[in-house]
Amino acid sequence: MAGMAPVALITGASRGIGKAAAEAFLAAGYNVVLAARDAERLTAVAAPWGEAALPVRCDVSDPEDVEALFARIGARFGRLDLVFNNAGRGLPEAEIADISWQDWRQVLGVNLDGAFLIARGAFAMMRAQDPRGGRIINNGSISAHAPRVGSAAYTASKHAITGLTKSIALDGRAHDIVCSQIDIGNAVSEMSARMEQGVSQPDGSTRPEPRMDVAHVADALVQMAALPLDANIQFMTIMATKMPFIGRG
Repeated sequence: MAGMAPVALITGASRGIGKAAAEAFLAAGYNVVLAARDAERLTAVAAPWGEAALPVRCDVSDPEDVEALFARIGARFGRLDLVFNNAGRGLPEAEIADISWQDWRQVLGVNLDGAFLIARGAFAMMRAQDPRGGRIINNGSISAHAPRVGSAAYTASKHAITGLTKSIALDGRAHDIVCSQIDIGNAVSEMSARMEQGVSQPDGSTRPEPRMDVAHVADALVQMAALPLDANIQFMTIMATKMPFIGRG
């Protein structure tokens, strides 16, 4: 594998931030494994990139799917250098008393259990490979710092990602495995489309919020990944400049 292009895994790669990230890493010369549940959309994203892109249908909350994903990566590329742990889901705005157990578990299953399963599989591969090591970047979100109205499940999951990131970073020191977190605010995607119509604010009003081009997030990820393993952007916040985060509420 000497001289082979670095290998990246992007979850949630069929749309939005994940799609933009996958395309940015492909353009930067990486081999990219694109993982998501929507196989049709995933294949369409990967198609223009030929052998450099490997689409793999995967539900990150399913341990068997994740195990099969890493088996595919090992069989095709033999190593893994970068993970963008991006797959996520949210819920419509609701007070905590109105969130069902099923909805809570679905959000935590993807956002936290899925992040754990992907990080666990990546860590095992990076620890064992030669040369060893790699970089794991977790998608935290602005909600890792400040909640939105009616977002208990999503916010709890993203606060947990910060603890997971720090723990992986400590575990990884002995193995040259670096872990960091990118917290994204209002990038243009299907998930953030409602921002243009107006979203609830802590003062009881409903207001539209500015969004930024998702390409800026992808560029930031490539920048984080370009560092050598003895340097790390531990936490990065990238957001629409005028969105209500600083001073929210």
